[in-house]
Amino acid sequence: MRYSTTIILIKLLVIQYLSVLCASQDFDFFYFVQQWPGAYCDTKHSCCYPKSGKPAADFGIHGLWPNYKDGSYPSNCDPDSVFDKSEISELMGSLEKSWPSMSCPSSNGYRFWSHEWEKHGTCSESELDQKDYFQAGLKLKEKANLLQALKKAGIKPDDELYSLESIVEAIKEGVGHAPGIECNKDSAGNSQLYQVYLCVDTSGQDIIECPILPKGRCASTIQFPKF
Repeated sequence: MRYSTTIILIKLLVIQYLSVLCASQDFDFFYFVQQWPGAYCDTKHSCCYPKSGKPAADFGIHGLWPNYKDGSYPSNCDPDSVFDKSEISELMGSLEKSWPSMSCPSSNGYRFWSHEWEKHGTCSESELDQKDYFQAGLKLKEKANLLQALKKAGIKPDDELYSLESIVEAIKEGVGHAPGIECNKDSAGNSQLYQVYLCVDTSGQDIIECPILPKGRCASTIQFPKF
């Protein structure tokens, strides 16, 4: 009886392990999402600068999110793979600069990065370990210099209105692929440039054409707020 119980327990553990492994491997592409801090801070939620100080007036990384071609996505794929700050100690300076937390209360970023790893990063463990995941995001930001692409087209964070089409075309010209644009509204009801979605292959290295773009709820002209 004891022997058969042990066999059953072993089988259950194997099934659990395989289900986690399959979940972490089962995605089609990444969304690489960058957000504009001026728009984040302009919402009714407000914002708090990180403990390291006010970030530069540049797009910051929100996340690198595994996704399916039908628009759905996996999440929290491995509850045993918890965020370990020692894994990213070499990247800390770059993360504070390029992947800052703007939520309140002011923080050192660990809570934000922990959330991104445990919700999204664990679903890409077949490709990227924890350090590789965050490093991939940092390298993608270097490849996709959104502010530079927009400024080259005369689009600046000056509180002015720009056509959504011109923003999409400027980023497409600079990055090589069409982005998805997400907007928010400030307290006055202005539609603002908030987040930019680019698609990346499952290796986390190469920007690709998006199989599906998110619905961004943007007006035909949107504000690029100051920061």
